[in-house]
Amino acid sequence: MSHDLTSPNDMVIDAQDYIGVANEPDKDVAIINPDNLEKEADQLQDLPLANDYNAMRDTVLPPLIDEPKIIGDYEHTWTVENWRSLGKKEHGPVFHAGGYPWRILLFPHGNNIDQCSIYLEHGFDIDAVPENWSCCVQFALVLWNPNDPSLYIHHAAHHRFTKEEGDWGFTRFVEHRRMFNVPWEGGSRPLCENDTANITAYVRFVEDETGVLWHNFANYDSKKETGFVGLKNQGATCYLNSLLQSLYFTNAFRKAIYEIPTETDQGMNNSAYTLQRLFYQLQTSEQAVGTNELTKSFGWETRHIFEQQDVQELSRKLMEKMEEKMKGTKAQNDLPEMFSGKCKTYISCINVDYESSRIEDFWDIQLNVTGNKNLLESFEDYIRPEKLDGENQYFAGDQHKLQDANKGVVFTSFPSVLHLQLKRFEYDFQRDMTMKINDRHEFPEVFDAAPYLSEDADKSEPWEYQLHGVLVHSGDLNAGHYYAFLKPNKDGWFYKYDDDKVTKATMREVLEENYGGEYRTPNGTNRAPLQKKAPIIRQNSAYMLVYIRTSRLDQILHPVTKDEIPRHLRERFEEETALREARRKEQREAHLYMWAKVATDKTFQHYDGTDLCQFDANPDTDPAAPKHYRIRRAMLMEEFVALVAADLGQDARKIRLWLMVNRQNKTIRPDAPVMDLRLTVEETYTRSAAHRDTNLRVWAEVAEDLNADGEPIWPSYQSQPNGVVVKNDTILLLLKHFDADTQTLSGLGHVYIGKEKKVEELVPLILKKMKWGDKLPSEEKLLMWEEIKPTMIEPLKPKQSLKVAELQDGDIICFQRVNEKIYEQKRSGELPREAAFTSDRVEDAREYYDFLENKRVIKFHPHPTRCDQDYEPFELVLNSKIPYDSLAERVGNHLDVPATHIRFWTVNASSNNPKGTVRRGANPTLRQILNPMGSSTLNSTQRNDAFYFEVLDISLAELDTKKSIKLTWLSEGITKEDPYDLLVSKTGTVEELIQALIKKAQLSSEEEGGRIRVYETSSNRFYREPLRDHPVANLNDFTQIFAERVPQEEVAATEEDHFIHVFHFQNDVSRVHGVPFKFLLLEGEKFVDTKKRLEKRTGLKGKSFEKIKFALIRRSSYSKPQYLDDNDELWKVAQSEDDYLGLDHVDRTRSLRNGVGDLFLK
Repeated sequence: MSHDLTSPNDMVIDAQDYIGVANEPDKDVAIINPDNLEKEADQLQDLPLANDYNAMRDTVLPPLIDEPKIIGDYEHTWTVENWRSLGKKEHGPVFHAGGYPWRILLFPHGNNIDQCSIYLEHGFDIDAVPENWSCCVQFALVLWNPNDPSLYIHHAAHHRFTKEEGDWGFTRFVEHRRMFNVPWEGGSRPLCENDTANITAYVRFVEDETGVLWHNFANYDSKKETGFVGLKNQGATCYLNSLLQSLYFTNAFRKAIYEIPTETDQGMNNSAYTLQRLFYQLQTSEQAVGTNELTKSFGWETRHIFEQQDVQELSRKLMEKMEEKMKGTKAQNDLPEMFSGKCKTYISCINVDYESSRIEDFWDIQLNVTGNKNLLESFEDYIRPEKLDGENQYFAGDQHKLQDANKGVVFTSFPSVLHLQLKRFEYDFQRDMTMKINDRHEFPEVFDAAPYLSEDADKSEPWEYQLHGVLVHSGDLNAGHYYAFLKPNKDGWFYKYDDDKVTKATMREVLEENYGGEYRTPNGTNRAPLQKKAPIIRQNSAYMLVYIRTSRLDQILHPVTKDEIPRHLRERFEEETALREARRKEQREAHLYMWAKVATDKTFQHYDGTDLCQFDANPDTDPAAPKHYRIRRAMLMEEFVALVAADLGQDARKIRLWLMVNRQNKTIRPDAPVMDLRLTVEETYTRSAAHRDTNLRVWAEVAEDLNADGEPIWPSYQSQPNGVVVKNDTILLLLKHFDADTQTLSGLGHVYIGKEKKVEELVPLILKKMKWGDKLPSEEKLLMWEEIKPTMIEPLKPKQSLKVAELQDGDIICFQRVNEKIYEQKRSGELPREAAFTSDRVEDAREYYDFLENKRVIKFHPHPTRCDQDYEPFELVLNSKIPYDSLAERVGNHLDVPATHIRFWTVNASSNNPKGTVRRGANPTLRQILNPMGSSTLNSTQRNDAFYFEVLDISLAELDTKKSIKLTWLSEGITKEDPYDLLVSKTGTVEELIQALIKKAQLSSEEEGGRIRVYETSSNRFYREPLRDHPVANLNDFTQIFAERVPQEEVAATEEDHFIHVFHFQNDVSRVHGVPFKFLLLEGEKFVDTKKRLEKRTGLKGKSFEKIKFALIRRSSYSKPQYLDDNDELWKVAQSEDDYLGLDHVDRTRSLRNGVGDLFLK
């Protein structure tokens, strides 16, 4: 902090930075006073005197959790006299320590508080602080009585002193009321006696090994300080960031990703390409890199970005996706060779020579933390065999019968890159929830994996592994943060990758601080002797470790050069960089340019709305849109007119630009021509009256008459030789034509006419422009209106003068040619209106303007799950005033179905999914349906321009007597799910539900295809099978309903037969998925034969079925599945109705669980 500031920063100490310091409730300081110490006298030695500096140093400078190396200790005492006579702010004498000047900063009467305030600050002159200077200091300040050194108070802190933060200390050091005239605690004298006291500063300098010790990271540049960049957190993607950084610094993996051919598929939906782009940016960028492109290519939506997922599952799915992308390329075997090892699962008899085993691949190893002190114990626990004896003996075939046996796993090979998942999250049955395990679990920098290999494993090359990465979780299950410590090179530093920040890390940070458990002091004890409270448990602990085989380090961490980056990737980024630079240049020069928008007679003729045009329309797609020009503000109007003329193919002399202004009635009309072409564009814009737009808006007039010299003749606003502009009584009017036959409105052009002329004198001018001849037939006439504003279209009286009609420059006249007799008869109702839909047909321009004001373009989409036929989406232009019945009639006619059989659904504004059905009720209008009362454009949860529609088999009236039931038909075991929405009478039974299914799904009858049964499931577990006479009204609204043919083996089953409920899970029994079902048990059947029936029952075949592990799950020990082998008998193992059969396999679905989507990569 600068010396000229009057108020140093308040000091806030994090209690966790000190070991064994008892803190007062006041959060600003850490206080140890004699009262506190006396209460713990049983644990403490006698306190030292304040003038025993060596003893005091050990007391007032407690051990730091960071354990930085101590460079040197210093102390300095300042005797402060005449305390109460001192000024507001005082400095002690400068003393030198650690090679730098220091001094004590004192606010004797408090720094805006009723307590004494004391700080330590550097002693440099204000302009002499070295650039980029920093010094890491632990310090304590002791205020004591020089006459009785046993009376004192002290506080300790640590700080990184810099040019910007040059002082640090304690605003609330001690209350004034306790310092003077009253005995200090435990003594007979005051702390400040005779207005005199000593302040001793104990200063300990520590080594800043990483360059970021106690850094506040203001303006920190990761690339500059470390050479690496981080990844931006999108919301809750820190877990993704830590995994991506780990994979990126596994250089061989990065090379393999670069080798995926993406030249022909550079779309942002290709996850391999977006991962290549991410790695390229991490390799070349100067700033933190975003992961948005990658997550979008995964198919993730916003909700996925804000949900933390399982890193192990993400890692596996990412590996699977990339392995799939590598098939058929030279990199197709790279990932298995890099990350996949092999293990043998065996059951070996103890007393006879018999063993059953199988070899499996693994991509990571899940190790138990609970009950194991370190990684090596976890490996021992993993391969420790389970003894099968007593009632749990193993059936070793007909020859050996039941035998005692050992069941276990042993590794036959480890991969070059070993991913170890520490099981930090486990299900707690007492709490009925998953909890984080914060037990201490140590892991080494180097370990030998050979002891965990089978005896026949190839050991010709050492199986020594070196630590490459530690992925850390901080916090608890519900609110945690992820980051990683990684070692980019074979030798050198570890670095901490915490989202967008990268810093050097000490080995203590990598190892000790991520073991979990209690905080420990430097001597290895769990608690300091001063602390009686419960130990503080670390919230951060390692959950994934990455080791690289020592003999393969050079191969795995071989540097990735720019030449190994795909050429098309480099070229694409060079193009994007050039484009970004061009945009930045454009932004830098933006103040030199402005936009001009030019409407012409040609654009006016294409326009079918109110005013002359829509200035926000896109000229690239809309012929009625004005042309946009990006022009220099300093450009002369003469140059701009020439530019417009060239585009119109006209002589610049024939072009005159009229300024467009916003009138008070919110219309935009031509106001006056630009006569002085010597002005700049900006000057013209600034001088234009009543402009409310950042663009220069003009209308381009083309002269119709020329004089003998080829100069244009302007009917109004004529320039005189002396430069004066003369305005006569001629006004400019714009004409629009409404055609009732085609129901169209379009611009015609402009005319000049004197203000004293009558309205009817416009007729010849209009006839000439429309090429309708010299006069109309006797039975016809022209109707004319003034378009004052969209909601005010006033008829003009033929005999009235333009002046009396208050017409002026830029006003719009709309005209319509009608058969006078027929028009009047239609208006009076004597003749029927000609229209298929009277709600949209209009007979005159005023009605058409009303339609324009209420016009809506509505999109109609077939309901994604409720339409049997393949209807195409379509759009209709509708009047928002039409009622529900007219809406149904219009849609019904478009689809060629009865209007009574159409049901509409509103559209969710955020997801674009169907939101809810539209009720006919009191026949609401289209506007009321799309904009319900109380909703606005900003807060509406439904779209106001779209519907989903459903074509029903019955009318809406009949539908009200039915109950809608969502049912899933299982046609091929459980592998094929066909969802149906079935309508059954509200008083119907399950029997009627089955008949409705047969009809809707066009199934063969039960007599032909076999009996159908319906069953309910809840949370992916079998719930019940209702009887056929069970009322559908009693079906649970919160269960999922399935229907299937009764398997052949169950057709003859009776109530005496035994069934077991089957469900699916992945690794953990709490992670359920898939379709549960019930399964018939057969007495005496070995599980090897049971599996054959299960394969047929489920419909799962080939590798999909082979990868399934089968387990018995008992309600009493729910979290510990008992995995079955081929010789088990399910009949015997399943002891009660509460036992389940669990199928342990990967969840490849994307179903929603509890409202949260499973992790998936598209």
